Amino acid sequence: MDVEEFFESMPFARLLGVEVTEAADGHAEGRIEMREELSWNADRVMAHGGVTFTLADTVGGAALVSEVDQPVPTIDLRIDYLEAGTGDLFAEADVVRLGGDVGTVDVEVYAAEDDTHVASARGVYKTG
Repeated sequence: MDVEEFFESMPFARLLGVEVTEAADGHAEGRIEMREELSWNADRVMAHGGVTFTLADTVGGAALVSEVDQPVPTIDLRIDYLEAGTGDLFAEADVVRLGGDVGTVDVEVYAAEDDTHVASARGVYKTG
């Protein structure tokens, strides 16, 4: 399975503009270009929390798919928002545990412009 192609063909990921740029050996990276319609603030472009969440969930899933070579539905994703995402965002994800039925992934989200740590997440996905 081509992991990047699989995630980029998802209608919701396409709608938001989430791009998986790397996915192999339990590690994935991805990005999203911020634009006005993804903002929660009418005066300044700042990523809505759902945009940050979707980036983390998508890149977390890609890290796990790179190990199991099949779709992995999200069971749970917990996220801590640390800073406002005021520009393009990128995420890095690493598989923490891969079980027969469930996998766990840690994801970090950063501002592309200055590497500000925007969010930390832990996702749990169905693997079997």
